[in-house]
Amino acid sequence: MLENPRSPRVRAVAKLTKRSARAETGLFLSEGPQAVREALTYSPEAIVELFATPTGWDKHPDIRAKASDADVTVELVTEYVLNAMADTVTPQGLVAVVRQTPTSVRDIFDASPRLVAICEEIRDPGNLGTIIRAADAAGADAVVLTGRTVDPYNPKVVRATTGSLFHLPVAVGAELDDVVAHAHAAGLMILAADVKGDDLLQARADGVLAEATGWLFGNEARGLDDDALGRADRVLKLPIFGRAESLNLATAASVCLYESAFAQRAGEPA
Repeated sequence: MLENPRSPRVRAVAKLTKRSARAETGLFLSEGPQAVREALTYSPEAIVELFATPTGWDKHPDIRAKASDADVTVELVTEYVLNAMADTVTPQGLVAVVRQTPTSVRDIFDASPRLVAICEEIRDPGNLGTIIRAADAAGADAVVLTGRTVDPYNPKVVRATTGSLFHLPVAVGAELDDVVAHAHAAGLMILAADVKGDDLLQARADGVLAEATGWLFGNEARGLDDDALGRADRVLKLPIFGRAESLNLATAASVCLYESAFAQRAGEPA
């Protein structure tokens, strides 16, 4: 059992909470039973190390079975060691070190996607993680992050995805011009979500939302700049029916993605 929270091995894992260490090693942390379970289910080959407290390991027989099936060896550690490794205050007994496996923009659009979330300069980790989770739930084919967007392997992003990071392709560090060019070449329309846009309800009535679409979402505070808006085929806004001043970015993105999912899947069996 690993017992020394100051050992070089523990410190190396703990460094992965920092972007510089993640960039240098190509690794990231997946903390807690839900995230570890999804990593073992969908990307077991990417797991480099798996750490667990005896209590955390005993508590999750399904995770033990998945680790055994995937031939992933667990290293038992003390609570102090796990707390020293993790970004969270309570990592719930499980932490995995996982290899980053981003997908290229070219590969995403070569796969003829119908629905893609494109994130331009999103800075809040919780927002990005929630958008990735919403894209997964809405059946999107991929998520593309431009170079000005927060690192998707940030521990706060990973936690906010609740495992969805392992479910669909994610491209990182892309240039918006390149993303739009690939999307158009693949036959996708770019819809920008912005308060300057036309009413989304009218676009729904016009049948626009049923088309293959790349939804473009911008910064939490500033939205999309004029240059980014100029690259969209159409700019749409969500109507506000009540007294709220606006919607949180992740909430608005979730609605947009689901509107497209509903329109694209109309008439399909549930």
